[in-house]
Amino acid sequence: MPLQLLACVLDDDLDRAIALGLMDYVASPDDDRLDPAHPTLSARLLAEQARLRDAWAARERHRARAARLARRAAERDARRAPPPAPQQPERPSLPPLAAAILARAKAKAAERGGP
Repeated sequence: MPLQLLACVLDDDLDRAIALGLMDYVASPDDDRLDPAHPTLSARLLAEQARLRDAWAARERHRARAARLARRAAERDARRAPPPAPQQPERPSLPPLAAAILARAKAKAAERGGP
């Protein structure tokens, strides 16, 4: 398994290395003797693990910072926004008697051909 992980790391195929268990890799003293061409195999895999952990942590810090900045901007914009305009009170409806008088007046005006 360490040889497959190293091959993926050397090929820069980190997605496959992660899928094969790179982040779960634990060094064994025998790993450095698996391939004479790579006597520091375990150190290379552990370094790649550390690099990925650092990159993931940086990504999370960046996301948290972006969310924090967006929240602060929204709060600032809310403080700067003009206060809402006061609502106009609804016109009181006419009392029933006045409404009846108005309706009759409109009807007479319509009969005469007025506005």
